[in-house]
Amino acid sequence: MSDHLPKGAEVVVIGAGAVGAACAYFLAREGFRVQVLEQGRVASGTSSAGEGNLLVSDKEAGHELDLALYSNSVWHDDLAEFGQLWEFESKGGFVVASSPEGADALRELGARQRRAGIETVDVDAADIRQYEPYIRSGLAAAAYYPQDAQVQPMLLTAHLLRLARGMGAVISTGIEVTGIEHHDLGGERRVKAVRTSRGTIACDHVVNAAGTWASEIAAMAGVDVPVLPRRGFVLVTEPLPPTINRKVYAGEYVASTQSSDESLQTSTVIEGTQAGTILIGSSRERVGFDRTVSLPVLREIAAKALALFPSLARVRIMRTYMGFRPYCPDHLPVIGHDSRLTGMWHATGHEGAGIGLSVGTAKLLTQAMAGKSPDLDLSPFAPARFSAGDHA
Repeated sequence: MSDHLPKGAEVVVIGAGAVGAACAYFLAREGFRVQVLEQGRVASGTSSAGEGNLLVSDKEAGHELDLALYSNSVWHDDLAEFGQLWEFESKGGFVVASSPEGADALRELGARQRRAGIETVDVDAADIRQYEPYIRSGLAAAAYYPQDAQVQPMLLTAHLLRLARGMGAVISTGIEVTGIEHHDLGGERRVKAVRTSRGTIACDHVVNAAGTWASEIAAMAGVDVPVLPRRGFVLVTEPLPPTINRKVYAGEYVASTQSSDESLQTSTVIEGTQAGTILIGSSRERVGFDRTVSLPVLREIAAKALALFPSLARVRIMRTYMGFRPYCPDHLPVIGHDSRLTGMWHATGHEGAGIGLSVGTAKLLTQAMAGKSPDLDLSPFAPARFSAGDHA
């Protein structure tokens, strides 16, 4: 990546994770002069600590699902030609229920999702092993979601930035943003420049794609965007022959993604990769930016995985990793123009869905920045929906 710091840019994107990279790509494709700033390395934050899931199955009907379905179309239309670069795999999702009550809840969820436009197939207990031969017996029901997919998130981020750079974008890593300058024009506050550890960049627009640090960037602009870190761990097995065909998770995972509970929550999420390793999650807990490895959490994740796939009992865990999901109190991302400062835009707060929603977010934001009517109404994601003291 470049150490070059131009004197001016039309748009400064803060953050070189998946969301920032997608914004850089779509903005450059639209013809904007783009400068991307990253305090660490490319994909060194949340994007390097996830599983690369592109999911519709874990979302209830509502605004986030609308964004997920839109993003799904972007993956398959705008970016289809590049899929092999980031190991795009339409593997589908497989959600299981262990009890009759859980089976009823799964069926009811599927019915609501179908009405909202999701493809879902109800799977009876007797047919579950036709989908996943190594899963335990005795499950009550399952649902198959063919629209679910997976990418390798670090490859995704790196290649989107490479493609953006090919269209003129400049990428600068190891550079800290220290302030956002504005001036007053006729009583209107407007973005003027971004101050950094290497100098000041004049610009017309700033895109805050800083993930879990987005609230700090917003504060530099004098606005409040309450993005909080939510810690999660993932286990990675040694490479195996094909064992798990799809993303498999327990039905309670959907509820955990929508929970605001600060305490630890774990639910079973298991999937294979093209490299042969198996990724095992998941956990959620609000502990600030505490990076301490928690052995009790790792044991709980592993135990729940074994309860679903007993055949993994003799498989070695090769490594573990953890990261922080950028979490908003109302479980909706922050996307769009900030009415409190002209030229300030946000693309953050996607929590654990950032990889999947990144491209839809970026395309919609680019449409709005270009003065076009976005394909999806962005008002539910408006940055100014949070007022001081109105959030946790």
